[in-house]
Amino acid sequence: MEKSLLAPGHRACAGCAMPTTIRLVLDAAGPNTIVVSPTGCLEVTTTPFPESSWCVPWIHSLFENASAVASGVEVMLKRQKKDTNVVIIGGDGSTFDIGMGCNSGMFERGHKILYVCYDNEAYMNTGVQRSGSTPFCAQTTTTPPGSRSKGNPRPKKDMPAIALAHKVPYVATASVAYPVDLRKKVKAALQVDGPSYIQVNAPCITGWSFDAGTMIELSRLAVETGLWPLAEWVNGELAGVKKIRRPKPVKDYLEIQGRYKHLFKKNDCGDQLAKIQAIADANMAKYKLVD
Repeated sequence: MEKSLLAPGHRACAGCAMPTTIRLVLDAAGPNTIVVSPTGCLEVTTTPFPESSWCVPWIHSLFENASAVASGVEVMLKRQKKDTNVVIIGGDGSTFDIGMGCNSGMFERGHKILYVCYDNEAYMNTGVQRSGSTPFCAQTTTTPPGSRSKGNPRPKKDMPAIALAHKVPYVATASVAYPVDLRKKVKAALQVDGPSYIQVNAPCITGWSFDAGTMIELSRLAVETGLWPLAEWVNGELAGVKKIRRPKPVKDYLEIQGRYKHLFKKNDCGDQLAKIQAIADANMAKYKLVD
């Protein structure tokens, strides 16, 4: 059995999808890889001074500039004529919001860098605040439900579409519940002569509030309800999607998460559930997820 490139002993929460995501990414990328990570859960749980769980070269950047740092690494490797994978691994806060400017620059300049976002849909490291990735109606500490609120009022930002608007040659969504698919997409992305972007659904037990042993089941339900379509785009064209044999209602996914419990406590939240189901139905129609 090959040694994992993310060593055990990290301090991630039990039931967190992020370490599984990183192991799968590194397993596909291999040891000839340099990783750049912004501030976030990944950084604080894997590198408490003076310890590290990383078995590949790893660089910590600021919250906002991982793509700028990785761009410098990629240019340096080109000058040295070294064929080494450069991979950015960051959460949704740095990807969708704080690092958007540097991400846009890296995409636009065409650096050969794979950007992997482990998407846990809020600023989990700093107290579960809303991010641009937080889904509609989800509870966070900055979008609490109450008499005048049903949770986050805004839709989730479509980051794959933003990457596609930058003409990124390879864009994909993935999930820890489908490890073969995730590894395949990482390997495909690393073959691209230019930037690539993969967004991975990564449930957070602290912010989402679910039973630790149900992380994979929860991730699979996100796909089976249509709320997280598994898709890939090559040169701007939709190249493949994972079909759903038996679509499940979004209620099955939402009701096992504490961040949506307010939708099931009151009788006046039926409209919100219908709106979330409409989001899933629109995904199914857009990507033709059901034959």
